[in-house]
Amino acid sequence: MFDVLPLPYETQNLTLFAAPFYLLGTIGGLSPGDFPHAFDLINTNDTKSLRVNFIQPNPKRNYVMEWNLNVQRQVSGSAAVMVGYTGSRGVHQPFRVEDMNTPLPDIKTPQGYVWSAATQGNPVNPTFGQIEGLMWVASSSYHALEAQIKKNMSHGLQAQASFTWSRSIDTSSAGSIGDNFHNSVSSLPFFDVRLNKGPSDFNVGRNVVANFEWEIPGPKSHFAEWALGGWQLGGIFEASSGVPFSVIITGDPLMLGNTDPFGRPDRLKGAGCSNPINPGNPLNYIKLQCFGLPQRPPSLSTTVCPPFPNDPTGTSCQYLLGNSGRNQLTGPGLINFDMSLFKNMKFTRISENFNAQFRVEVFNIFNHPNFSPPVDNNALFDSTGARLAGAGAITSTVTTSRQIQLALKLIW
Repeated sequence: MFDVLPLPYETQNLTLFAAPFYLLGTIGGLSPGDFPHAFDLINTNDTKSLRVNFIQPNPKRNYVMEWNLNVQRQVSGSAAVMVGYTGSRGVHQPFRVEDMNTPLPDIKTPQGYVWSAATQGNPVNPTFGQIEGLMWVASSSYHALEAQIKKNMSHGLQAQASFTWSRSIDTSSAGSIGDNFHNSVSSLPFFDVRLNKGPSDFNVGRNVVANFEWEIPGPKSHFAEWALGGWQLGGIFEASSGVPFSVIITGDPLMLGNTDPFGRPDRLKGAGCSNPINPGNPLNYIKLQCFGLPQRPPSLSTTVCPPFPNDPTGTSCQYLLGNSGRNQLTGPGLINFDMSLFKNMKFTRISENFNAQFRVEVFNIFNHPNFSPPVDNNALFDSTGARLAGAGAITSTVTTSRQIQLALKLIW
């Protein structure tokens, strides 16, 4: 059990880029032709256009507890196995928000939080514009089953394989910025952190890693040994499940009025929706039929309202945060195999230890494509409720194509 101290890196961006030391303005409602002189329209004397920060005063003690148990067994003179469990629990962890200056929901129903038209234009602090926040209100937990088999060098061969089956859950994976990872949502709801409980942004549920090194036997005659001996073959194989990601509604569907708005769709039930992704289909990775617009509880509104904002006169319209939680979907897994071939050529006439090593290293030797999660297309609807073109499509990879590297290394 140990304390996690509030270190300066967590607050430096907040303190550096905030009024009055740093004037950063925000302006909306621009018209064609305003660019590139839109900055002239920002009135830095108006505090409502400036960015400030909120750092929780007197935060509670941030600490982490860790525990583990493992059993090891020697199964032969050169091989051993290990099986273990490890876990951790973090309390009062950092929770970072890029803009927390939003209206708070005024109704809570069994279906979720609701923002009514009455809350529009009533942010937490109407004196300022963007308010970046840092609070110590998040929590985390981690549990993992670990297994390993290891063969020490014998008969010119050594190898090792390990498997981890784990799950990391938290209410925020942020540190110094809100979107620490490519799949992060930068301004999670701060008024009830339980809404954010889900797999960590860095969670990888299953991971297998195996490696080997083989000193290839060579002939014993002097010339043949120099030409055909001294070869080493090695390889590293890795296979893992993907990282999680969230689906959102872009624009400002909840009429938050801040600089970093978003909404959540509803996760629908039905045939084929127990798993809302299409593995192996990068063009339609997300099953779009498994998500819909948040449906208002009928008891709240009797007036016909638009599915989302743009309702300047209605006072009885409510806008609901959908039930699709944080990081409910999992991106594609990863498979990679790297190999190396070394040739050691010793020149004892120069020095007893002089060795010229010729190396051939091949990364992703099978040229297997590994796709990233569709975080560039995770917005399924716009703020009017219309389905976005390209929603759910994967457009990038996380590993390179096959690469071959040749090198000569001199050792003496």
